[in-house]
Amino acid sequence: MPAHDSSDTGSTRRGYLKYGSTLLGTSFLAGCTGGDGSGATEEPTTTGESGTDSETGETETESTETDTGYTASIVPAGEVHFDAVPETWTVYNGGWADMAFALGQREGFLTAGNMIPGFFFDPFDIDVPDRDALPSMWSEGGWDKESFYELDPDVFLMDPNYLHGTGWDDSWSKDDTQEIIENVAPFFGNNCRRRREFHDYKLYSLYGAFEQLSHAFQEQERYEAFATLHDEVQSEIASRTPDEQPTIGLVNGGSEPSKGKFFPLNTQDDGYEMKPYRDLNVASAFPQEMEDGGQIDYETLLEVDPEIIVVHWGIGTTGDTDSFSAEAFREQYVTPMEEDSVGQELTAVQQGRVFPGQYGEQGPIVNLLQTEMVAQQLYPDEFGAFDPESFPEVPEENQLFDRGRVKDIIAGDI
Repeated sequence: MPAHDSSDTGSTRRGYLKYGSTLLGTSFLAGCTGGDGSGATEEPTTTGESGTDSETGETETESTETDTGYTASIVPAGEVHFDAVPETWTVYNGGWADMAFALGQREGFLTAGNMIPGFFFDPFDIDVPDRDALPSMWSEGGWDKESFYELDPDVFLMDPNYLHGTGWDDSWSKDDTQEIIENVAPFFGNNCRRRREFHDYKLYSLYGAFEQLSHAFQEQERYEAFATLHDEVQSEIASRTPDEQPTIGLVNGGSEPSKGKFFPLNTQDDGYEMKPYRDLNVASAFPQEMEDGGQIDYETLLEVDPEIIVVHWGIGTTGDTDSFSAEAFREQYVTPMEEDSVGQELTAVQQGRVFPGQYGEQGPIVNLLQTEMVAQQLYPDEFGAFDPESFPEVPEENQLFDRGRVKDIIAGDI
């Protein structure tokens, strides 16, 4: 780890960014125990959307200008003071990169640990590096502190409790996070993809977090434009959704049909991970006790026999690291079901309705695309059939939002 340069007055991070004191005194230390025992690679969750936070129904404080800059706030980081708009930024979860892209901040992107595959951004002419080409913040089974210094961003768009709270790296403590804050850059983010054990404070909706980030980047107009488009798409879908809904069996992408192993998920869980399902009021075919119980087999799956089976994260995890392969998805998930004596009895298998599910990481851009995708998977007669061979390209007559309008907002042409 690079040594701190004692010749600086204050810290080695850029002088035009100063971190607010709220973090040290209050919420940063809350909810810092526990973890899910997984690795640093995320697995597959949400809340209603729009300008107010869905949990409180209240709009948070907007950014406040001062004589020497402005402040923006988010739980649990508290108030963060900026002397100037951050020019460079780093994320761990790709949903925050998506939010920043939507605010016109693509040029400042340095890296992401769990990035959304680049093909999701192709329809909007956003060039995203291959994930394998991005600098890593994780090395040899732990967080690589050296990399945080080397990246040297103006801000980390991350929940300050995330690094030590997940428990992935037992050697990383709150003190290590505080060191990065003091010597490199402030943290500004919230663990809002899904609720983890350490997260005992507010979990923002996607658009709640997006709004707070717009204050940090001073891009409220872009946020408002996206929020308006989002609401229009939601209204359009709601007005056309049939009254009769199919039953959905959502299973984790870690399921192994070739071994008869399936892991049921709840479509209504908190966090932006499950936002498209919640927005379309997609109820889970699985009873709560089955979702809580973990693994099930073909026989149990057949007892439920959902009309549609969706493999969570499937659209972004089959193929190479930056593309979706319909053939690879079929070989990994569909063919084993068709070849199993019990699996072939499943209604979804017989009717060809086993689909790759939406990617769990998503911000406002990718969420629009994935909400459209889910609507087409569930209601092909109304919204047009989902075509896995061509995704993310969608015939113009089946598009639920104007791609050109998204490009214009990102470019600042509002």
